[in-house]
Amino acid sequence: MKSILLIGLGRFGRHVAIKLNELGHQVMAIDKQEKRVDAVLPYVTNAQIGDCTDYDFLSSLGVRNFDVCIVGIGDDFQNSLETTSLLKELGAKFVVSRAARDVHAKFLLRNGADKIVYPEKQLASWTAIRYSSDHIFDYIELSKDYAIFEVSIPENWFGKTIGELDIRKKHNITVMALKQDGKMDLEITPERQLQPNETMLVLGRNRDIQKVFHI
Repeated sequence: MKSILLIGLGRFGRHVAIKLNELGHQVMAIDKQEKRVDAVLPYVTNAQIGDCTDYDFLSSLGVRNFDVCIVGIGDDFQNSLETTSLLKELGAKFVVSRAARDVHAKFLLRNGADKIVYPEKQLASWTAIRYSSDHIFDYIELSKDYAIFEVSIPENWFGKTIGELDIRKKHNITVMALKQDGKMDLEITPERQLQPNETMLVLGRNRDIQKVFHI
C-alpha cells in the first residue's frame, strides 16, 4: 500500500482516484473546485479544496510524506507546471505529471516531473490499434518496439500444442497466457493444446506480432 497525493480531480483525476481506491492505496485528493472534491470523497482517504500553486497551501500538505504525487491537472498547463515545480521544491519523492503535448512534457520534466503520462495520446493509440483489426482484443504498449497483445488464435493452430508450434523459437514471440470466457490460464506448458474458443496473450516485438497474426 502506498500513500499518494492526487492533485486535479477532473475526469482523469477522478478515474485515477477510483482505481487507486480499488487497489487499496491511501489517497489525499486536492482540487480548487468543491464539487470535484465532493465527487471523489467516497474513494479517497482524505480530500481538500485548495490551490496547489499556492506555496503555503501545498507546503501544509506535507508532500515529503507521500510515496507518489500525481499532478492530473489537464485544463491549465501553467498551473500544472507551477504545481509540479513546487512539489519538487518542497521535497516530493516522486512526481508524475499529466501532459497533453510533447512540448508540455519537456517543460514538466525540466521543472521536476519524474514521469509523464499522456492519457489522451495513450488512449488514442490503444483505440487505433485495438479497432483497426478483427484479430486484436487488447493491447499494452511496453516500449516503442515491444508490446503485449491479446489476439485470436490462427485457425491453422487449432488442436496443436504450444510445443508443436514452437512459437517462441520460430516467431520470437512469448505466449504469456490463454484466455477463455474471461478466465486467464497462466500455466502454459509445451503440452497445452490450443482451442478455437480461446484468445492468446503474446509478448514480443511489434513487427513480429504483426507479421504472425496479420495485424
